[in-house]
Amino acid sequence: MSANEDQELELEALRSIYEGDESFRELSPVSFQYRIGENGDPKAFLIEISWTETYPQTPPIISMNAFFNNTISSAVKQSILAKLQEAVEVNLGTAMTYTLFEYAKDNKEQFMENHHPVNSATSMSNMISVETPNTASSSKKKDKKEQLSKAQKRKLADKTDHKGELPRGWNWVDVVKHLSKTGSKDDE
Repeated sequence: MSANEDQELELEALRSIYEGDESFRELSPVSFQYRIGENGDPKAFLIEISWTETYPQTPPIISMNAFFNNTISSAVKQSILAKLQEAVEVNLGTAMTYTLFEYAKDNKEQFMENHHPVNSATSMSNMISVETPNTASSSKKKDKKEQLSKAQKRKLADKTDHKGELPRGWNWVDVVKHLSKTGSKDDE
């Protein structure tokens, strides 16, 4: 069988095996993601496997660069990738995507034994929670309408016509005063 025929058979098998599995995601016909662990599990991680043109005769590309993995230290990621790479070498020449996902699921605890969440993510969530109340209070201030007293309303009504618009020339005195100030500076 050619590499393409092997890939088509494996693709069909993966689709039938993982049908309805929320952890599995087909990014393209040659690229797949699998979440090892449940949602909310601090030791959960995401593996992405992409097939090369000559897969399964050549190793697939295994990545842990997904945003989901940003709390995992690079040392732990490298350790997981190294262990998966060993499994790739053992299974080279055969369909191995399912095998790699299952190997990762079976060894999740061993893979993540040295995992300590990276502080950048927790500090980022702290920053978000600190900023959230500030933005909420400023939006409350904007929602509150300005309350005018009866005297202020009467004064405003006297200045405006029946449409609520100010009469033409209401600020001419201010404009003339402004021009006289700026014009005198030019004369100096």
